[in-house]
Amino acid sequence: MGSMSELVPSSSIRTFLLIENRLLREALVRLFSKRSDLLVVGQSGYAEATAVAVLDSQCDVLVIDSLQTPWFSALTATENADRASFKMVVIARESDEKHFLAAIRAGVTGYLLQDASASDVVAAVRAVYRGEAVCPPQLCSTLFRFVAQMGPETPVQTVASKPDLTLRQQQLVALVAKGLTNKEIASRLNLSEFTVRNHIHRILKQVDAESRSQAVETIRSYGYSISS
Repeated sequence: MGSMSELVPSSSIRTFLLIENRLLREALVRLFSKRSDLLVVGQSGYAEATAVAVLDSQCDVLVIDSLQTPWFSALTATENADRASFKMVVIARESDEKHFLAAIRAGVTGYLLQDASASDVVAAVRAVYRGEAVCPPQLCSTLFRFVAQMGPETPVQTVASKPDLTLRQQQLVALVAKGLTNKEIASRLNLSEFTVRNHIHRILKQVDAESRSQAVETIRSYGYSISS
């Protein structure tokens, strides 16, 4: 397994290439190294890597070339267990609709086919990092049909339910409201800065907020006592 570290701009997108096809993996490493906003923090085939190594790389985007591997379920299960908050891009071997929908259910937000160009892969990594979704046009219609079929069975909720914040999350939000940085919060609560970053990321997702200040105001609106 390869691991790379260097001085890079703070805005760099940290990527891990978990790709069995060695030629494809090495080609992407070379391609990404030429982009100032992309940093490869790890690259490996399935046999050499471990789930811990992928998670410890603190990657923002994981690029994988197959869903048919124990790696995929292990990583998504661990990611959902509050260990990481990376986005996933799959370079799939087939355009099968079932595989596509299974990938979406597992949390993939970038889905490419093997005939995707190098620029397509770079664009997909950047897009999912920004919170966007990427899929081939021919599969996009599949997603629309799937959602349309579910529509009549899914009641529309006009009032959002109150988020169920843990005591730890409420502590974090209170410190965010006071204007503390992640580093200061980590020191105050005796946590790692990485853990604080992940907690705040999940709080933002939980209350559907785009910024820390918006999250604080949203949580206050639900009746939580958050002083600034």
